[in-house]
Amino acid sequence: MCSYPILSTERLVLRGWRHSDRVPFARMNADPQVMEFLPQVLSSPESDLLAERIDAHFRQHGFGLCAAELRRDGTFIGFIGLNVPLFQAAFTPCVEVGWRLRADLWGQGLATEGAREIIRYGFETLGLREILSFTVPANVRSRRVMEKLGMNHNAADDFDHPRLPLSHPLRRHVLYRLRRDA
Repeated sequence: MCSYPILSTERLVLRGWRHSDRVPFARMNADPQVMEFLPQVLSSPESDLLAERIDAHFRQHGFGLCAAELRRDGTFIGFIGLNVPLFQAAFTPCVEVGWRLRADLWGQGLATEGAREIIRYGFETLGLREILSFTVPANVRSRRVMEKLGMNHNAADDFDHPRLPLSHPLRRHVLYRLRRDA
């Protein structure tokens, strides 16, 4: 896998992916609670394919969804990072900040802590002017993280995800924005 920058916060290390991350990543992606607001849980091969796509994205763009581990003991807990969505919408091309963490670690501020560092990196090192994030309206936990990051929601920006069928219950998404000059 490719070489990622290593970023750290008080409680997290955001780093490149290791082959040893694949088993805990697959376990997390098979958890219905973690995947509640995503189209489906992933099988182990599907999870491995996602890890390969994350790695390819990083090689193509020079940034990506970093593996997140606890600083205290090196335990893999998910990902936090930047991504260029592949679908077309009124706001693309863009860079989004995203996260997916183990459910047993939710509510501790880890996603916010890691995303703050990723956003700082995106603005200061990569020179991005704007970073977006999106989710389904019912994903209150992720929306709260977006708000804690200072991201702004305008209902006029909400959209139907073009990769989901018209009748899919997760098709509608809310969009949040954060500008470097904000």
